[in-house]
Amino acid sequence: MPDIEKLHLEEALEDSPQTRSLLSVFEKDALILKKYTSNLHSCCQRVMSAQNELCAATQALAQQLRTYEVQKFPLESENSILTTTLNQFASYLDDISSVQQVLASQFSETMMYPLSKFLQADMDEISTMFEMFQIASHEHEQALTKYMKLPSKKDNEKARVEVNEELYAMRKKFHQTSLHYYSSLNAVQYKRRCFLLEPIMGYLHAQRSFFQMGQDAVCKPEIENFLTNIASSVQSVHQELSTETQKTVELIDTIEKQSAHLYNAEPPIDMPFIPPNTALTQKAGYLFQRIKQALITTKWDRVYFFTQGGNLMSQAKEEFAGSLVIDLNEEGVIAEPATADDRRFVFQVVSPGNKKAVILQAENYRERDEWIATINNIVKDSGYVRGKATPKKKEQQPVLTKTQSQDSASAPEKSSPVRANHSQSSTPAATPTDNFVIDTPIQFDLVSPSDENRQVTSPQTGPPKRINPFDQSSVDLLDSPVDNAAFSQSFTVRFLGSMEVKSDRGEQLVHGTMRQILAARAIHNVFKMTESRLLVTNECMRLIDPSNNTIRVEFALPDISFWSVHQDNPRLFGFITRNRSEGGGVTFACHVFESNNSAEEICQAISTATKIAFQAIMEKRSGKKPSVSKEVDKEKEKSDSE
Repeated sequence: MPDIEKLHLEEALEDSPQTRSLLSVFEKDALILKKYTSNLHSCCQRVMSAQNELCAATQALAQQLRTYEVQKFPLESENSILTTTLNQFASYLDDISSVQQVLASQFSETMMYPLSKFLQADMDEISTMFEMFQIASHEHEQALTKYMKLPSKKDNEKARVEVNEELYAMRKKFHQTSLHYYSSLNAVQYKRRCFLLEPIMGYLHAQRSFFQMGQDAVCKPEIENFLTNIASSVQSVHQELSTETQKTVELIDTIEKQSAHLYNAEPPIDMPFIPPNTALTQKAGYLFQRIKQALITTKWDRVYFFTQGGNLMSQAKEEFAGSLVIDLNEEGVIAEPATADDRRFVFQVVSPGNKKAVILQAENYRERDEWIATINNIVKDSGYVRGKATPKKKEQQPVLTKTQSQDSASAPEKSSPVRANHSQSSTPAATPTDNFVIDTPIQFDLVSPSDENRQVTSPQTGPPKRINPFDQSSVDLLDSPVDNAAFSQSFTVRFLGSMEVKSDRGEQLVHGTMRQILAARAIHNVFKMTESRLLVTNECMRLIDPSNNTIRVEFALPDISFWSVHQDNPRLFGFITRNRSEGGGVTFACHVFESNNSAEEICQAISTATKIAFQAIMEKRSGKKPSVSKEVDKEKEKSDSE
């Protein structure tokens, strides 16, 4: 069975906006699954009760099974095994629809019981857990707000202890409820593969046992093999569910034990002292922020803060992306303890240049000191000095800067490449993700055609390609023979940016790069996008300037290793290329574009082009006569039918 998406139980207590966003996807999937299962249950009930309308009821059931693939489950792939299996079941139900008699008792035992059990025991449990989770989350927020309002003076120690104990109880309740709620949603992803298949399998067994008239329709060897394979698959899923349940129980126990010290906002006296880590350069978590209202009053809101790329960012639970709070690259920025509204654990981040001060409150001394140390470490040692790296990181200066100086020196001023300067179009993107290169620049603009006399060769022969694919000469690229390509499609796209990555494939890597580039554009107010015509052939991919029909850049097809569409915006897509350096090494870069229409069509065109190119290579090696034209005809017929 393929890997099943799961919620990470370790992130339940933190309850970050990212975790909430992922949780909403699982809740939406469960809601659609419940609706789909209810419809399936109604169809099965119709088959059992309507003996005189058996043919019509079976047809409706078969149709309902086929609609599973068009439900657009967020966690289910389009061509999943479950979809194929349900479609195969539907084809057999079409044959059974000719039988006019049924035994209701057998249907009740083999068809209705699994579905009723799944709806009543599992889906209703998720609905109940959803309400409990909302209540626990609300109670935890109230208890935390009450705790944060405690005065710094120790006048009433008894009240402080009571509030701290109340917060402990509410936080523990919220954590336990979250763990069980998450595990229930994870378990549904396994159960759906059992309880959606068992009823239909029981229906087929009942038909074969009690209807001799339908023997020719259902008692076929292929059906016997099909049912055997499905039974083995269901049994395998049951075993996986049992194993996963045991692991989940053990993991919940471990997480609860490891999280015991996190339930107390202020550590009790008998707990061992944990000193703050003052060497951090990245940190994220919830803080209370002091906000002015109506120029007179103030309020404290709980906001998720994090550091990224030399900036202090904030993100509310309902927001999709973070927003800039303070640019830590500004001169004189400092974080220090402060006092405000008679609250404890308060500190402020001050930017003298902008005359801005952000007042924040942590849960305890350790959190406050770690935040102060992290911000001051970023200001002092991160290497961000107004758009360029410090001398310590000269070896990480991007190739783009070197190429710019060469181009400007060799080309006349009128025909120099149109690029944004380094401080505008190359933004260091520091990220904790291992797949990104630390301090790598982001390129926001394409190179316009110029009169440079650099020679560019195909990656198959000659010297290696340059690291920056956007520095290729349009004059040399025009000599590449793709006019007689067997496959060719054209699209209008706009370039958003590209950056170096550590791997040559991965959907999460492409999506993460998209987030990095979009966030960098928002932070640095980069709105310009270069529009090009993307030409996809079985020889290469080209970006062509629509104004003069010259080639801006060409990617050899063997160098394109992965491509993917944005998970939330179907107009965004990206692809990863392999780039060979002069020293013989290989680097990887991810390029992000926006299309006018659906990016799925572009990714499908790239898939078709690579398939045709691979087939041509294999036929050439085997000595067979090329049949690329036949493959192209098949792809055209497929696209026309769609």
